[in-house]
Amino acid sequence: MKSYLLRRAFLILPILWGVLTLVFSLIHLIPGDPAQTMLGESASPVDVAALRQRLGLERPLTEQYARFLSGALRADLGESFRYEEPVAALIAERLPATFALAVAAMALALALALPAGLIAAADRGGPFDLGARLAALAGVSIPSIWLGPMLILLLAIRRDWFPVSGWESPGALVLPALTLGLGLSGLTARMARGGLLEEIGRGYVLAARARGAAPARVWVGHALRNALIPVVTVVGLQFGSLLTGAVITETIFSWPGLGRLLVQAIQYRDYPLVQGCVLTIAAVYVTVNLLTDLAYGWADPRIRFS
Repeated sequence: MKSYLLRRAFLILPILWGVLTLVFSLIHLIPGDPAQTMLGESASPVDVAALRQRLGLERPLTEQYARFLSGALRADLGESFRYEEPVAALIAERLPATFALAVAAMALALALALPAGLIAAADRGGPFDLGARLAALAGVSIPSIWLGPMLILLLAIRRDWFPVSGWESPGALVLPALTLGLGLSGLTARMARGGLLEEIGRGYVLAARARGAAPARVWVGHALRNALIPVVTVVGLQFGSLLTGAVITETIFSWPGLGRLLVQAIQYRDYPLVQGCVLTIAAVYVTVNLLTDLAYGWADPRIRFS
């Protein structure tokens, strides 16, 4: 296990370096001048040139890249052009909102998907199985850019049950979590159902039935745990995506998370903030993938890392 962790840790470093280099290159290829954007179209060329010099934008790209890379190695992501605050502080301020949304959406998805997948597999070919599969297909197919406004229309405007935006009250978490969780639950339920149907015909399940084990114990205690391997993979990847910012959902509900901060940074050509957000997204994603791999050992003790 230790050697596996060391190998993965060493692999993370070149991945993050590649992300750093790629995002630095791409952000400087986006049309537009940050200084011109900050001062407005009516700003004089002298003021724009002075601001570019103050921000360090007149320096060669190689020098800017070297400064950015050396700062990243020291955990110094620079200062935001727009907010004139440290990028690391801005990201740390937005991460709790994204984390709360991701946890709520994933908890909702698992609460719906695992029981639905289990009952659908047990009722294979029956009416509940058909209904669960149709609901899962709808959850996977409906985009959040449509589902979010529909939830706002039905539950916030017509019924006035939940706030439309912000995260000041606990109720404000409901609509964005529903928007993300319903879609995630569809894919997770399908994976759980497929994994259960594959495991239920294996020899160890048949042996448990022959010993007189209760059906609930056979399904939950034997088949479900081994069927969790594909589910863990999907959940880990989905949770990593949620933690790195559900951009559309955060924009719809004005959720003050990392995804919305990234969109605003791109709009204002805020190079340091864009680079810091993308680097944070990459670091979180590879970390979640590593934790997902480690979770395999919990879900199936037969797995050993060589």
